Amino acid sequence: MRTRTGTRIGQYVALLAYLVFLAFPLLWLLSTAFKSPRELGSLHPTWIPRHPTLDNFRQAFDEQPLLHAAFNSLLAAAGAAVIAVLIATPLAYVMARRRTPLTRAATGWVVVSQAFPLVLVIIPLFLVLKNLRLINSLFGLTLVYVVWALPFALWMLVGYVRAVPAEVEEAAAVDGAGRLRTLVSVVAPLLAPGITATGLFAFVTAWNEFFFALVLLKTPEKQTLPVVLTHFIGAEGVADLGPLAAAAFLATLPSLVVFAVIQRRITGGMLTGAVKN
Repeated sequence: MRTRTGTRIGQYVALLAYLVFLAFPLLWLLSTAFKSPRELGSLHPTWIPRHPTLDNFRQAFDEQPLLHAAFNSLLAAAGAAVIAVLIATPLAYVMARRRTPLTRAATGWVVVSQAFPLVLVIIPLFLVLKNLRLINSLFGLTLVYVVWALPFALWMLVGYVRAVPAEVEEAAAVDGAGRLRTLVSVVAPLLAPGITATGLFAFVTAWNEFFFALVLLKTPEKQTLPVVLTHFIGAEGVADLGPLAAAAFLATLPSLVVFAVIQRRITGGMLTGAVKN
């Protein structure tokens, strides 16, 4: 009994340490965002600002078009999430239900493609988009995000499709439903948690992406929020910490809000009771 209690305490301590490790950057960012320039230059920094101020937020909005950049990021991220889910769902269904050498090879390629570094693919992507006249275009950037998110989205959804009981599809087939009707009316509702998680992954990945946006977007009015954040760093590499922290904190809020809103839908699961034994 004592050994089991000690193990449980050790697990809680490890979990608490991990949570502190994850929360430290966000808490320090929040603390920095509300500090005055004098406190930011102090040799003895504190967690809680002595004299909290909103001047960093005002300065951030005055210096850079954060709202417009956030709107650009929202368009690209939401578009990439929707398109990736629409493409990945039927493909994942086929890959999960038809286990042929071709689908196994496709699954292997999905896994291998995640190992490609961004630098390796940026030149071919740039040339393709240039030929399509999609350089400096949010639509072109959205397509890049779709291509980048699609392999992992497929890998996620294949696992969710395989978790759907085959008896559900067999019952639909007995009632006369074809493959497409079964996918749309039977399988897709059961995949709602997986589709939600996949869309969330694609959205957050595109929202936080920096490298593709930096290379493919040229004019300031097309730039996304991560690229605009770099404008708070001067030519000599000196960062304006207060406004940068304020803008960076605002940039993290959409991801936090999305996770908070749909976490119950992701973890709840909708397959319970789908099939009666």
